[in-house]
Amino acid sequence: MDWKEVTIYTTTAGIEPVADMLLQNGVEGYVLEDAADFQDFLADTEIYWDYVDEDLMREKSTQETCLKIYLPQDEAGAKQLAAIRAALENLKARDEGSAWGRLCFDTAVTRQQDWEWGWKQYFKPFPVGKSFLIKPSWETVEDAAGRRILEIDPASSFGTGTHDTTQLCIAALEDTVRPGDAVLDMGTGSGILAIAAAMLGGEVRAVADIDANCLKTAQENAEKNHVSIGQGFCGDAARDAAMAEKLGTGYQVIVANIVADVIIGMARLFWDKLSPGGTLICSGILNERADEVCQKLTETGFAIVHAAQSDDWSAFTARKNAV
Repeated sequence: MDWKEVTIYTTTAGIEPVADMLLQNGVEGYVLEDAADFQDFLADTEIYWDYVDEDLMREKSTQETCLKIYLPQDEAGAKQLAAIRAALENLKARDEGSAWGRLCFDTAVTRQQDWEWGWKQYFKPFPVGKSFLIKPSWETVEDAAGRRILEIDPASSFGTGTHDTTQLCIAALEDTVRPGDAVLDMGTGSGILAIAAAMLGGEVRAVADIDANCLKTAQENAEKNHVSIGQGFCGDAARDAAMAEKLGTGYQVIVANIVADVIIGMARLFWDKLSPGGTLICSGILNERADEVCQKLTETGFAIVHAAQSDDWSAFTARKNAV
């Protein structure tokens, strides 16, 4: 079945009355895009931004709050849309001072297949590093050519394995992790790096992320690969001392695929969490920021064991030498 996507334009103040109107007209679910949320996100997570696409910033700065609903592309859907159109006119009449925005809508047709699969058709199995083959759960691999199959479904979390920073970290993990090494994954996303470390024989004791949804996705992906990635911790270890303490110490390997500013800010925390001789693997660093990160790691006491680059991104393997 094809579906009609209906986008209703309003304001943050208009979300509740529009949602109530939809419920009264038989629509129980909707996708909300609140323009205020993006501004709040930027303000709350400023230190996590290393690079933001300028086109995205322009688009989001002019974004209008809207609710998206999906109606069947049939006679029943047409009647429901007509009722919603009339209800929106009634809302306009009640809206003194236009506090609820334009209260109008536009439509587009969405195919069922496109809605359910979308980007999935482009996510195919591919090799990473010397020993891994990354695949989504919906793909079948007949011959892995001796590689470890790492199955990953990212959901809304970062980490399909296609990004350069993820691949740089996996390659570094292959050269670093030894059986039994205690591992901490900071900024776990989909859990792909923690899973890779576990498949290499590491004892992943903890994964951390500022997004609770990432921790859920990471644990689900670990189960698909029949490995344990330890306890999940949600929070900002750079700002929350209690959360940082819960992560424990004595790690032989820490992997952090985050951004340059966070790595710089957490350099001392990484040092404190590692055992003597332990190794920090870090990426998410734009090449133009690599010297800053290298300098901070060196000042903290780390010895840079290896530096790797792609066209745009850098990664470091740094050792905590005994002092």
